[in-house]
Amino acid sequence: MTRVVKVSVSVATLALLLWWADAEAVAERLRGADPMWLGVAWLSLTVSTFLMARRWQILTHALLMELPFTRALAEYYISQLVNAVLPGGVVGDVGRAIRIRHDGDLIRAAQSVAAERLIGQIAMFLFMAVGFACALLLPGGIAWPPITWLGLAALGVAALTATVFARRDTSTARFLRLVLGLMRNLHLILNAAVIVVLLIFSLYACARATGTIIPIGATFTLIPLVLSAMLIPLSVGGWGWREGAAAALFPLIGATPSAGIAMGIAYGTAITLAALPALVFLAVPSQANPLSKTVKLESP
Repeated sequence: MTRVVKVSVSVATLALLLWWADAEAVAERLRGADPMWLGVAWLSLTVSTFLMARRWQILTHALLMELPFTRALAEYYISQLVNAVLPGGVVGDVGRAIRIRHDGDLIRAAQSVAAERLIGQIAMFLFMAVGFACALLLPGGIAWPPITWLGLAALGVAALTATVFARRDTSTARFLRLVLGLMRNLHLILNAAVIVVLLIFSLYACARATGTIIPIGATFTLIPLVLSAMLIPLSVGGWGWREGAAAALFPLIGATPSAGIAMGIAYGTAITLAALPALVFLAVPSQANPLSKTVKLESP
């Protein structure tokens, strides 16, 4: 029932947005999408997948688990494809934690996946915070509504609360301390920063492909907000929420809601296409195929 609700929310939200913003205008932008910019978006997402797999491998090694890069890459591709087509956005991550439990144990496997996702989100929010700080200090940028600043203040309070909470002696607090300790790794920090830039650029490329040029001043503010909307679990692959956030925010840069929706649809399509190499990993039986390896390990 929960899956049906999530699928229904994505479909209903998209349908409502298309009705509200002029479906023909959205379709026109998609029909005229620039293949070169779409290819750039796909390439950026592909490179980011390789870097995410490497980030996860670093974390598993820090947790004393042996995970070859080819295995990490295969798992990550499969995880992305599952997250793109199934409701919730975390089913694929749960799956990769379960499948690598043989390389350590389920607790450490789950911690590696959760830490990898959390570090990625922290990096995105840090970039967004820097972007908003620049928007606040430099004149001539976007006139952000007061609710935006209230939301950022709430994020700051949440971060401070998490820091204080991490000092406690609970399993959650210990996990937070683990993540903070892992983030001292310079290689990991640089990796996370490059991934954020690639993800932001991939959405920027989808905007260019559908006829919108996002100003430089909005690159590290508006785009991260749109990407963050995909974290809402009541959807399939972020569909609906991503397009809704873009439709609401695009007028701030002088673009139409239909332009934001077209960008979101192009991005969702690019994400799905970028995850399709997972089918190759699933089809080819090898050490890099996590499912075949799992079967081998579980066979008597």
